[in-house]
Amino acid sequence: MAQKIKWGILSTADIGTQKVIPAMQQGDHCDILAISSRSIDKAKTAAHNLDIPRAYGSYEDLLADPDIEAVYNPLPNHLHVPWSIKALEAGKHVLCEKPIALTSDEAASLVKEAKKFPDLKIMEAFMYRHHPQWQQTKSWVENGKIGELRTIQSFFSYHNMDPDDIRNKSEIGGGGIMDIGCYNISLSRFIFDAEPQRAMGIIDYDPNFQTDRLGSGILDFGRGTSTFTYSTQLQPHQRVNILGTKGRIEIEIPFNAPPDSPCKIWLMQGSEVTPVELETADQYTIQGNLFSKAVINNTKVPTPLVDAVKNMQVIEAVIESGKTSSWIEL
Repeated sequence: MAQKIKWGILSTADIGTQKVIPAMQQGDHCDILAISSRSIDKAKTAAHNLDIPRAYGSYEDLLADPDIEAVYNPLPNHLHVPWSIKALEAGKHVLCEKPIALTSDEAASLVKEAKKFPDLKIMEAFMYRHHPQWQQTKSWVENGKIGELRTIQSFFSYHNMDPDDIRNKSEIGGGGIMDIGCYNISLSRFIFDAEPQRAMGIIDYDPNFQTDRLGSGILDFGRGTSTFTYSTQLQPHQRVNILGTKGRIEIEIPFNAPPDSPCKIWLMQGSEVTPVELETADQYTIQGNLFSKAVINNTKVPTPLVDAVKNMQVIEAVIESGKTSSWIEL
């Protein structure tokens, strides 16, 4: 039987209970041993519903469990760094939801703290990168299937007007760019395999929530550009187009790839269109397995923690540009 890492979950957040935990439970290398909440009743309910053996009424109690080897942290954004550090101090490996911090300085502080624990793994959970459709896309770009990469266009939106949703609470790191615009930025850096030289942003804020509800940006990579739009108050939609001098790649469902049906992407070279249907895959299962294997084999995690700092720096540049109506150098 495959070796499994024993996982503990910090909080009963919906992203964990509805998507990540069930997916990780399907993995060959993940054993979800415990879940915690500030309410023992919530923890016990989640544990019962998800068939998790142990439930804790505090995050501290979970971290004190000597059997837990790794922790998944889906807490609200402002708690990502503090509780990731506490998990490291407790001797646990950490997979933390994106964005890993509220600022690039806070992300850098986590990188500095993590260096004190060289035997522990820590990674930001940008799950989309591990899906076969993105691995295929990355391979096509690197192998010159679209010629010279010149520009990326991406769109990501949903509609959420719930005042009680943490994504609509500015004081704890809510807002569109932190929740979904970060994907537009991450994928651009991932596909260009570089950092942008400067950024421009236009951002509209909700007058009641004080969160950004609509934003568009331009990233200048020197040899090409990325243009994107995200919104938390539009018709749900997502799409990515990657264009080069000899071809184009289109990704139908780039971010919320369905775990129970195949994904489709297209490679267009001149008048030739090659549709590719990727095998059914759950990107959260893949992510959990890859992280667990890095722990088991003592190898590097797929995405180094410093990537989180760089992504936050671009996020901050787009926000600053939105305030100043000017390009921000990076």
